[in-house]
Amino acid sequence: MLSTPEWLTLEAKYPDRLTAFYDAFLELDTVESSEAETVLKAGGTDIRLRAPGPVPRGGLHTHYALTVPEREYDDWYDRLDERFELVEHTFGDARSLYFYDPEGNCVELGERSRDGDSGGVGDLFELVLEVEALAAAVEFYERLGFEVIDDDREAGRVRLTTGEFDLELWSSRLGIADARGGVHVDFGVGADDPGAVAREVADDALAVTSIDDALAVTSIDDGVRIRDPDGHYVTLVG
Repeated sequence: MLSTPEWLTLEAKYPDRLTAFYDAFLELDTVESSEAETVLKAGGTDIRLRAPGPVPRGGLHTHYALTVPEREYDDWYDRLDERFELVEHTFGDARSLYFYDPEGNCVELGERSRDGDSGGVGDLFELVLEVEALAAAVEFYERLGFEVIDDDREAGRVRLTTGEFDLELWSSRLGIADARGGVHVDFGVGADDPGAVAREVADDALAVTSIDDALAVTSIDDGVRIRDPDGHYVTLVG
């Protein structure tokens, strides 16, 4: 069973410059920093800003969404509207605003009921991946443990969820605010039994970390890392 998002990695030519951007405009705190990578905290999710280098690389032109409390949404809109050409969209009763960071990632801030917390920008709740073969990608992520909740294959998009985190799979296309799905995205998601989940997709994955000798690949400290058929890296964290 899958649960919450653990991290999202974005590729940044100069991580320190992108760090300054996210500090200035989203007030995300830095929790780790090196020449190759900076880790920011968005609620319970790490946003990793990684310089180009060995795989797994960070995602390029990735569309992703973070939460803001309902009570703060208008303030965030007014603040960001002074600097960016915002696009706003309403999903039912929830509003979202969209803008771009300096690396071309489309950042969404969605209002959510978060009464009782300390406020500010919080957890990742949506991530979009670009895929070559949509039907095959949907089947892969269903076997991984995601559940389809919105299937619009005619438009080239399918939305899946763990119940706590949504994943959108897009054919090459433009979405709201002309957003694109990310390529070679690296992200982590919680799993009750990473080994058992990985076995469900091992035959179709480009690579899987070592769960036992039968999978014949290398283990990592974070959990079980899978490279999906489109080259995205998803790590299952136990």
